[in-house]
Amino acid sequence: MNTSFAPRPGAAPLPRMIAAQALMETRLMMRNGEQLLLAVVIPVIVLVVGVRGTKALDITFQHSSVDVFTPGVLALAVMSTAFTSLAITTGFERRYGVIKRLGSSPLPRSGLLAGKVCSLLLVELGQLVVIGSVGMALGWDPDPSLVGTFLAVVLGTAAFASLGLFVAGVLRAEATLAAANLIYLLLMAGGAVIIPSVAYGALGNLVRWLPSGALGDAMRDALIRDTIAWSNLLVLLVWAAIGTFLTARTFRWE
Repeated sequence: MNTSFAPRPGAAPLPRMIAAQALMETRLMMRNGEQLLLAVVIPVIVLVVGVRGTKALDITFQHSSVDVFTPGVLALAVMSTAFTSLAITTGFERRYGVIKRLGSSPLPRSGLLAGKVCSLLLVELGQLVVIGSVGMALGWDPDPSLVGTFLAVVLGTAAFASLGLFVAGVLRAEATLAAANLIYLLLMAGGAVIIPSVAYGALGNLVRWLPSGALGDAMRDALIRDTIAWSNLLVLLVWAAIGTFLTARTFRWE
């Protein structure tokens, strides 16, 4: 008897399940117009308007405007995907019972979270390519610390993703939508993510301790000064630990 097509019941290996979940999460995010707006359109608009606007208004920084804004907008893109998009998506997945149903599948909850994180990193890679290309078209010529950039992106993703899951896990979907967008706007405007914390004067001593300020300054140090901002990375690590602790204590799967 030919048994070459005999069924093989059982779950797939965990890495394969995580990869499948990550690809599905990425496809769903890319099909969502609001997510694309947050992930690509708004950061690109901020970059172009920021560079052109500072030149037109004769606003100067220690470095050229494109060198300052491009790392800041890359940090903004990480924040928009890892925090705002993740919080909103997870909030509505909880509301409609998606996470509850996935929790009963062979994919363990740790695998579900790992799939979401891998999806975030895939989307952020695309953001880095698009925004970096726009920055180069505007005259950006980086001399980066690849290690510093990598650590900033990974720790920034960890910090904002843990905080996004915390918000999505304790609020209703509609409240999560409002809170995530409000926090995003506040941090974009006054969180030192787009422009350096030193540009905020005395307030800079406070905002540099925010995850937005730490991520923005870490990206600028890596992409402008070719250095690793260990102090800023430590701030991001602390925020990631705080967010993970709060999420583990409060997150509700339905």
